[in-house]
Amino acid sequence: MVYHRPSVKGRKVMGDLVPFGQVWRTGANDATTITFDKAVTIEGKALAAGTYSLFTIPTENEWTIIFNSEAKQWGAYKYNDENDVLRVNVKPGKAEFTELFTISVDKGSVNILWENTSASFKVKKG
Repeated sequence: MVYHRPSVKGRKVMGDLVPFGQVWRTGANDATTITFDKAVTIEGKALAAGTYSLFTIPTENEWTIIFNSEAKQWGAYKYNDENDVLRVNVKPGKAEFTELFTISVDKGSVNILWENTSASFKVKKG
C-alpha cells in the first residue's frame, strides 16, 4: 500500500476537510494505491490480483470503499467511476484521536484511521 499522511493540524476533518458524501482520495496528494498479488475477497466480494487506487465516500453512518483500476491518479480530480472494479460498504466507528492519517493491516482487516474516525474492511485470500 502506498499513501500520503496528512495531519489534522487542529482542523475539523470528517464532514469538513473531507466532505461527507463525496469521493475522497483516502489520504493526500496522489491517490492511495493498494496491491494484491493474488485474488482476494473484500467484505466477501471477489477482487482480482492487481494494483488499484483506493477511494472512499465517507458519511457519518456508512463508508463506501472503492477499488478503481486506474492506479496512478493525482487526488480524485480525474476520478472516473467507470473504472471502479469493486465497491463495498462498511460502517465507520469512533477511534482514539489520530493526528496523522493512518492505514494499517491487522489480522485480515485494513483499517483507516484519522481524527476520531475509523473505517475497516475485511480481506481474505480469494
